[in-house]
Amino acid sequence: MDIKYEEPLYVDELSLKTVRVLGQGAFGSVTLKVHPGHGRYAKKTSSIRLKENLKKELRIMLDFRNHPRIVQASSEHLHLGMFLKDCSIYMEYASEGSLDEVISSFRGKPLPEHVIGRTTRMLLQGLEALHVHGYVHCDLKPDNILLFPSTTFGEPWDAKLADFGLSKEPNTYHVLKLAGTNMYMPPEVSEVPEGLVGQALDIWSLGCVVFEMFGGKAEEMETGGTYVWKLEQEISPVAIDFLRQCHTWHPWNRASATELLNHPFIMQRVVSLRVLQPIPCPPERRQYLERPLFTPRVRGPLPTPIGPRKKQEAEGSVVKDKSTVEKNDVDSEEWFMYELCNSC
Repeated sequence: MDIKYEEPLYVDELSLKTVRVLGQGAFGSVTLKVHPGHGRYAKKTSSIRLKENLKKELRIMLDFRNHPRIVQASSEHLHLGMFLKDCSIYMEYASEGSLDEVISSFRGKPLPEHVIGRTTRMLLQGLEALHVHGYVHCDLKPDNILLFPSTTFGEPWDAKLADFGLSKEPNTYHVLKLAGTNMYMPPEVSEVPEGLVGQALDIWSLGCVVFEMFGGKAEEMETGGTYVWKLEQEISPVAIDFLRQCHTWHPWNRASATELLNHPFIMQRVVSLRVLQPIPCPPERRQYLERPLFTPRVRGPLPTPIGPRKKQEAEGSVVKDKSTVEKNDVDSEEWFMYELCNSC
């Protein structure tokens, strides 16, 4: 994506003062910096050995400059530390924290469903922008979703996607050698940990984030590698159907970000915190929702390698009998989705 900048992005490092550490992890730390005349910045610092990951993160933020659902870079340069031991980038400061902090503050209880729907819509808008241009986030989780003051009156925050160090860029051969957090990874990643990356990976991770906003918990399956998300409270039928479409077992049968943006769970209007306006379900969705909640597990074949179906067809690895795939997929999906809760 070619970007024409109206003005260069620049941070005067010499005038910055450190306020506090915002977060620290295996890939580095983030600190809050203040400039007397230009406000606050978030400085992300990593070891010099992770320079390429940080450069990629900066590159993606610049590629999506001014997009309202992507965290914005404040400087277009990678800054090298003293003695070349570390490197850093500057970006806008998320004054409302992260989605992980909000979820933690609810202590296992679900966020209001209309808040979940609105937040999910913003995440889908960010994912749609990435996917349309050939990017895959690859590490979507509440820690990497930053919150900013809302531009809509009466709403708590605006959400933006952040942390693109593991992301796939367009026209690149990308393998998950460094996979994201296991509990947010789809089943095909555990089957083929170094498979090719496709956009369906982000959709599965999005479903995990929605589960977590509903108070869901992840439990590792006995086979290891894949996690099952479970709920302990009832949620609306449209929310159940939305999660089904995110967590379809086979990646090529998962809905796209564009399709999910038109889902009733995203489109519905709320008249209060608990009472939702009735929205008619399409006949095919209604029939799907009326299926039994618990069904025996039947494993279907997983596609190998991970990635777009066209790639699989080119390599001759696509299952030709689509009816068999769809039957296995429905069985696996029903087992997976409705072992997810005890009461819903």
